[in-house]
Amino acid sequence: MSKLKTTHFLKRMSFFGVIIFVASVAQFYWSMGHLSESISSACLECWFGEDVFYLSLINALFLAFVFAVLPLKMNSILKILLQFLLLISTWFFWNYSIFVERESSWSTFLFDEEIQYVLHYSVLPILVLAFATLFFINYKNFNQKSMTKNYSPVKYADNRISLRFSSLKRSIF
Repeated sequence: MSKLKTTHFLKRMSFFGVIIFVASVAQFYWSMGHLSESISSACLECWFGEDVFYLSLINALFLAFVFAVLPLKMNSILKILLQFLLLISTWFFWNYSIFVERESSWSTFLFDEEIQYVLHYSVLPILVLAFATLFFINYKNFNQKSMTKNYSPVKYADNRISLRFSSLKRSIF
């Protein structure tokens, strides 16, 4: 890899990482923030913010690398769908682990009840923030695609008018 490609890759990965980290922190506090006062069964001295920071960091590093490695030539719909599925599945997994660590391990929940509880509190935050995150990550790609098409509504209208006018001139003369 050339130095320019490496720099571009690291910039993309850093951009993705920052957006995913911020969105992950917001998602964890929005969906599982009501468990912030509960004691963790894995670490009695750990506070909720510390768990959120480390989970968001791990999530951001992993997904930023995966998103940066995804081929740029891949169909954009397929790429966004893959990003969406990876993002919501990792967030749901981490929400489930927070719930088990802070609530479920202290009481008697069945697996089905755990999944239902996490789904109940996670669906809205995960969907809203996943769409927002993917919009920010892929906005530049969509913007570049629209710029490369060289589509101008004014130019298109001018061409249609000139074609109509030229066909009108031919029919008259």
